[in-house]
Amino acid sequence: MAPKPRALRRQVTLWLVAYAALISLAVFVHGYIVNEQAEQLTWHSLLKSELDHFVQRSAEDPDYHWTDSQTVQLFGDDDDSPPPPEYAGFQPGIHDGIAYQGRDKVLMVQDVKGRRLVLALDITELQRHENNLGLWMVASNLVAIVLLGLLVGWGMGRVVKPLSQMAERIRRLQPDRPGQRVELDPRASSEQKVITDALNDYLGRNDQFVERERSFINSASHELRTPIAVIDGASELALAQEDVPAPVRHQLLRIRQTAAGVEQLLALLLVLAKDPARLARSSDEVRLDQLLPEIVADHQHLSADKDLRLELHAEVPARVFAPVAILQAAIGNLLRNAIENSDRGTIRIAVSAPAIVRIEDPGHGMSPEEISAIYARMARGDYSGRAAGIGLDLIGRLCEHLGWTLAFESVEGRGTIASLDLSSSLAKESALPERAL
Repeated sequence: MAPKPRALRRQVTLWLVAYAALISLAVFVHGYIVNEQAEQLTWHSLLKSELDHFVQRSAEDPDYHWTDSQTVQLFGDDDDSPPPPEYAGFQPGIHDGIAYQGRDKVLMVQDVKGRRLVLALDITELQRHENNLGLWMVASNLVAIVLLGLLVGWGMGRVVKPLSQMAERIRRLQPDRPGQRVELDPRASSEQKVITDALNDYLGRNDQFVERERSFINSASHELRTPIAVIDGASELALAQEDVPAPVRHQLLRIRQTAAGVEQLLALLLVLAKDPARLARSSDEVRLDQLLPEIVADHQHLSADKDLRLELHAEVPARVFAPVAILQAAIGNLLRNAIENSDRGTIRIAVSAPAIVRIEDPGHGMSPEEISAIYARMARGDYSGRAAGIGLDLIGRLCEHLGWTLAFESVEGRGTIASLDLSSSLAKESALPERAL
């Protein structure tokens, strides 16, 4: 099953939101790196100046002593204030984010005249404000991304709406209605205008093509039916003469049968040229258990010269809604094929639920290669190469056109089973009145 295509509006919105999130992340990371560098320079400048000032004053005044404040402390300036053990492992330089007694410290470590001095700056409050600012920045970025997504979604909805409306108008086009065109929304973009113009041009050319095809089909139907009717009528008049010799009568019967076959072939080919929906409107409700006896009786004469018996099992009262002539032709030609490919035995014709017609012949059975060849010709629409009857290839295409399923099952040397599944044409309750058979 093919995956459902995603909406253009959703795809564009997701891509823009992802892009905004990536840009926000890049700005946030860049700001964090710049902030850290600026802090390092600030702490170094501030603490360095304080420590240098202490060293200079101490050199000028031996009695000068450092006085700690609430935020700045000096360790190592005398024996009474040695650096805490937590500071002992730090090398000279600036060290940021040092935790000491539940407070955040910045340390400036410097060796002066063999003594290690550690100047500690308490940045707990500053760090708390910095963390809060970071949280506000993240929250504001998330809000901005959400608002951007909503705004882009709304904007894309307005942009895509004319395209969706155009797609809906295209969907409502009816293949059997000439002169249809797709109207362009006044708010449509220039690209949509190009698409609409190209589609309308195609519809115009398609109308001309369909009209030519319809004219050809109508003309061919009329021009072919007329000579067939003349041939059939002339042969019927000739057969009505009492003094017709037996060999001539036999040939005249063949002419009548051939004319009837050609007329049926023409009718089936015209069916393939029609839309299945139009065929459904001209269909009748048919009971298969009443139709099959007629078909079997019409084909009984084909087995007169063979040791064949036609056995009918049509107890299932299956009702289908289909063109009667096409149904008769499909089942009749399957039965004809079974008779032609059998010499002796019993041909069984049966109906099973819900509406499956099975014809089993006692012939030699088709090989898998022959069955594959039939399916291949059905797929190609190749109706040539048959000397008698309409041919399984054409019957297969007709069944496909009407939504029926034609299948063959064969065991070599034991015969062939042809199954015609008419389940897709099952008649609904309260459909058209039942056809009288």
